[in-house]
Amino acid sequence: GGKCQVLEEMNGTALEGWTYDGPFDELEAQQSAGGPQAHRVILWDEVGEAEGTGIVHMAPGCGAEDFALSKEHDLPAIAPLDEEGVFLEGFGFLTDTHVSESAPRVFENLREKGLLYKVEDYTHRYPVCWRCGTELVFRLVDEWFISMDELRYDMMEVTRQIRWIPSFGLDRELDWLRNMHDWMISKKRYWGLALPIWECQACGHFEVIGDEHELEERAVAGWEKFEGHTPHRPHVDAVKITCPQCGATVSRILDVGNPWLDAGIVSFSTLQYRTNQDYWRQWYPADWISESFPGQFRNWFYSLLAMATVLENTPPFKNCFSYATLLDEDGREMHKSWGNAIEFNQAADRMGVDVMRWLYCRQKPEKDLRFGYGKADEVRRQFLIPLWNVYSFFVTYANIDQWEPGRLVNWETGKLVDGETDRQSTNLPTTNLPIYQSTSLLDRWILARLHEVVARVTDRLDNYDAYGATLVVEPFLDDLTNWYVRRSRRRFWKSEQDADKNTAYATLYQVLTTLCRLLAPLVPFVTEVMYQNLVRSVDPDAPEGVHHTDWPVADEAGVDAGLLAQMALARQLARLGRSARESAGIKLRQPLACALVHLEHTVGQLDQDLVALVQDELNVKRVQFVEAAEDLVTYRLLPDNRVLGPRFGKRFPAVRAALAALDPVAAVRRLRASLPLRLELALSEVEGAAGVEGEEVELAPEEVLVRKESREGLAVASERGVTVAVDVVLTPDLVAAGLAREVVRRVQNLRKEAGFDLDDRIVTTYRAEGELAEAIEAWRDFVMAETLSAELRAGPPEEGAAVGEDRVAGCPLTLGVRKA
Repeated sequence: GGKCQVLEEMNGTALEGWTYDGPFDELEAQQSAGGPQAHRVILWDEVGEAEGTGIVHMAPGCGAEDFALSKEHDLPAIAPLDEEGVFLEGFGFLTDTHVSESAPRVFENLREKGLLYKVEDYTHRYPVCWRCGTELVFRLVDEWFISMDELRYDMMEVTRQIRWIPSFGLDRELDWLRNMHDWMISKKRYWGLALPIWECQACGHFEVIGDEHELEERAVAGWEKFEGHTPHRPHVDAVKITCPQCGATVSRILDVGNPWLDAGIVSFSTLQYRTNQDYWRQWYPADWISESFPGQFRNWFYSLLAMATVLENTPPFKNCFSYATLLDEDGREMHKSWGNAIEFNQAADRMGVDVMRWLYCRQKPEKDLRFGYGKADEVRRQFLIPLWNVYSFFVTYANIDQWEPGRLVNWETGKLVDGETDRQSTNLPTTNLPIYQSTSLLDRWILARLHEVVARVTDRLDNYDAYGATLVVEPFLDDLTNWYVRRSRRRFWKSEQDADKNTAYATLYQVLTTLCRLLAPLVPFVTEVMYQNLVRSVDPDAPEGVHHTDWPVADEAGVDAGLLAQMALARQLARLGRSARESAGIKLRQPLACALVHLEHTVGQLDQDLVALVQDELNVKRVQFVEAAEDLVTYRLLPDNRVLGPRFGKRFPAVRAALAALDPVAAVRRLRASLPLRLELALSEVEGAAGVEGEEVELAPEEVLVRKESREGLAVASERGVTVAVDVVLTPDLVAAGLAREVVRRVQNLRKEAGFDLDDRIVTTYRAEGELAEAIEAWRDFVMAETLSAELRAGPPEEGAAVGEDRVAGCPLTLGVRKA
């Protein structure tokens, strides 16, 4: 590097207005632009002292910020590069040099002139191509713009007439319109919509041609080369017109339109706007459009609004649904170069398109979606597998019993056959409205839930809220699989072909066929498979596919709010009872003597019809309701140390002692009534505590912690005014019943491992000793009924039988099963 001499030190502001000689003033391009006369120092907030020297050379032709600043100070802009990034004529030693190779030549030129002080590397943020990572440079070019100063306000009024989903879309679009510059409509490309602008190179006048007919009328050359082609390059470039100002022959500008200019005119260009207004009015405006919102507020949404405002001053669409971006499972953008991109075909093959669709629908649209196979597995496990399992359950047992639904719908009229002719089958309907009244509370409940879900899903989808629809469907699927089907399994398993089994089949069939139609827009493929097997296989006159059927309509009268509330309470009792069992380490297969329940008055009471359901679910001999929660738990009162410690300081031990001395039951009742507790402090018993002996203090309900502890022999769980306790004392009879259930489970597992069909009758042998053998004999009928055993006898496994060995409650057990 060269040497320099420091003449004076001063603040940067002192340099403002200074003029200087530039290092390349001798270049022709610099001279012609008046560059040397423009060399002066100006101040700019964007220059920082932490990077470089604190002095930045301005290049108005090579950067957006520099160009904007040059406009403020009336500085000339020099554009040095052509379309290939090569220096143009007039730049001396740099002419014909690619910009990527120019830096060494600049350094050498400065060194030769004695103007180079130092060369050093430093980190500088600069744009690169998002596809290949190539460094980019800015280039100043002339473009065509539409002035937005007046139009923006009309567009804002039109924008306010549109429903934006999510709602913040309106604010984002208005913010863009409020702050945007003029709309650049041209691009320096070959492919694209050719701008219909013919500019005279002689006088500068330009003409915008309205359509092909006008162009044909004004063409003076080249029409024969264009005729029959779409208005794209190179064909349209052959057409010449005459300048109306000077008479010169004029060519079309080489620019093509910004892609969003083309996309924005779709509401008019594709709907015969100029040739058939009646047809256009049938389709305009669009009901709904959708795109990812990070860029579309200033691109497609904006261009649609601009075109519609100019042409009709009306909204081009009624509803705009926008969504965030797709990231990988770690929250990073997806790029092939990073190795984390997932191609659609690859994802469709590996995760399944219905899984993918539910994954999309299940995401809040305003939140970025973390997409990947782990998320897909979660969706499959939590939604599609349970849906398929309940469908498979129905099909399996319906085939075993050879149950078929009656053809109770005339698909042409949409009416029940029963309303038109005699009933064609003793089976029950496949439509929304039941023509029977099941005596089963579970049937009535699941149908009430079904109608409730149909209404809510319809409302959400009518409001373009697929996310909200999934939040309605998923709990219903859990209700269907983990409560209705699980609690109804014995109705399907039993051998009797009675009315109860028939109504169970008909109810589940109605639920599944309605779900097919309800879920078809969200998971179209699995619902189509279900529909073809459930409906088309038994009714060839039914619509060809699930997507051809009518949308299900909820029956408001079928939504029994009282039954729904009662079943919700029953399920809460069951959930708390299972939790209490778990806290005591007692499996659900072990029968218990009783469950004790306390319901606060705000909760209401459980109908007796549902008590038996809770009793069976909790595997207890009886369910008993008690008047007071204190019959089930004891209370322990504790001060909130974080609040009361700082408040009372050295008196805090006295507060704790006074609180412990209260009647806990009476204290809890006051706290539940939001009343404070009054304490009398015994300060004489606390060393170093200052105050008046017998001082009274009040504690607010939020300052007191209440610990519930189970009474002896009970395990307790509670929430929201409901307390459930189970008697954990095991009598010999209860132990024997529990052992019998453990044996049943192991026989069932052995049946499954042996590949037996669900309805196969079997012969079961067992070897056991002590209390396990006694339990099997005591519960012989139960074990045989549960396992479909035609025979159950003690002894070694028979030849050819499937054999299993295990331990039950520490006792060895050997089982053998074969088909009867």
